[in-house]
Amino acid sequence: MDYRNWIRDIPDFPREGILFRDITPLLGHGQAYKHAIDQLAEQVQLWAADVIIGPEARGYVVGAPLAYTLGLGFVPVRKKGKLPADTTAVTYDLEYGQDVLEMHTDAIQPGQRVVVADDLLATGGTMAATVELARKLGGVVVGAAFFIELLPLHGREKLSGIPIHTLVQYED
Repeated sequence: MDYRNWIRDIPDFPREGILFRDITPLLGHGQAYKHAIDQLAEQVQLWAADVIIGPEARGYVVGAPLAYTLGLGFVPVRKKGKLPADTTAVTYDLEYGQDVLEMHTDAIQPGQRVVVADDLLATGGTMAATVELARKLGGVVVGAAFFIELLPLHGREKLSGIPIHTLVQYED
């Protein structure tokens, strides 16, 4: 299946010069969405994960159904101050400034095999922070799964040593 048929290009969003890859048409097409999750699940199953984690918000629309399909738990990663119990935090760099991601301190047990999931691998900053959170809690990151990868942004470099599976790769 060519998922590009359900990924919309939106020029100059969120600011001029950015070409935004919009997955909402894919999410809105039941069979394409199911096929995408099933295809990711085939690969993730090979990594023998114990849990899937994903950053808000689009990481939830990939990670949660992926976890459900595989019969695994899902751990949400949130922006600072959004989780109700004790958290572990990681600060990471954005293009202009910094941000903080948090996860409950009891969300991952030491030694658990973790797969990180999101809609898009671009610069890799958010996923590198997500991986760092998992590792701070003793998780062993065994893979990363994405709908889309933007190859010119070299996000893979920030996830060095982690197997990565994507459904669609863009060269531009």
